[in-house]
Amino acid sequence: MKRILVSGGAGFLGSHLCEKLLHEGNEVLCVDNLFTGRKVNIHHLLENKNFEFLRHDVTFPLFVEVDEIYNLACPASPVHYQFDPVQTTKTSVIGAINMLGLAKRLKIKILQASTSEVYGDPEIHPQPESYKGSVSTIGIRACYDEGKRCAETLFFDYHRQHKVDIKVMRIFNTYGPRMHPNDGRVVSNFIVQALKGEDITIFGDGMQTRSFCYVDDLIEGMFRLMNSRKGFTGPVNIGNPGEFTMLELAHKILEITGSKSKLKFLPLPQDDPMQRQPIIDLAKKELDWEPRVQLEEGLIKTIDYFQKIVS
Repeated sequence: MKRILVSGGAGFLGSHLCEKLLHEGNEVLCVDNLFTGRKVNIHHLLENKNFEFLRHDVTFPLFVEVDEIYNLACPASPVHYQFDPVQTTKTSVIGAINMLGLAKRLKIKILQASTSEVYGDPEIHPQPESYKGSVSTIGIRACYDEGKRCAETLFFDYHRQHKVDIKVMRIFNTYGPRMHPNDGRVVSNFIVQALKGEDITIFGDGMQTRSFCYVDDLIEGMFRLMNSRKGFTGPVNIGNPGEFTMLELAHKILEITGSKSKLKFLPLPQDDPMQRQPIIDLAKKELDWEPRVQLEEGLIKTIDYFQKIVS
């Protein structure tokens, strides 16, 4: 049995990862400062004797004994990471330094939850891991994009300089139960608006595209990456290559919910990428992984979750 630290473990992805690791027979130390993570996400795990919750901010050092680290701590939606951009950058950068320092001291494996945002508004479509990105260092999204880019740099420098065993994954848009209803992400936004009968707000003309990966598929990819062959560091894209416009997504949600909501078009935010789609050949080859849940199936499960929490 391994004792595994999950930073950001009370968040959307973190809580699903904690569940997966417990199911695989591990002890889990869930670390979260609850800035965007929520105790309700892990409430059902608190009775499990192999689960422990520690309220802690990763920008401060942490002295624990564990066998593996999954570093997920960081607000991941524009609404949350732009609320306190300085703290967002510190969480990505200082948090990475602290988690890497712990991995170095304990001589253990550590996985970094990076993001497709490192590609910025891509000039190459779809995006392979070799693409270096088109990112603004001074825009309102830079606290997250550049924070995550710097974290990747730190991971590879700790690997080269201190021989830390690293795994780096680049997460593309993920959705599913336990998304924060007010996180500003397109899937949760559209679903909540549809269920409340409010206008569905589409930024720009709605022709920008995203690729949506259901959370169970994403977590399986993360688990396989952590347990991949020694020496395989990534970065590796984990996401669903199925590409949909915002208009297609809105109409699909309206169809499933039976909502009478109307579409409302608003100006496109600064530095919002027009396209985002992963090439996942590396994940297929190294992890024998590809997503299995189709968009409609995943949306039905996600809408079912939101119906229970949206009044």
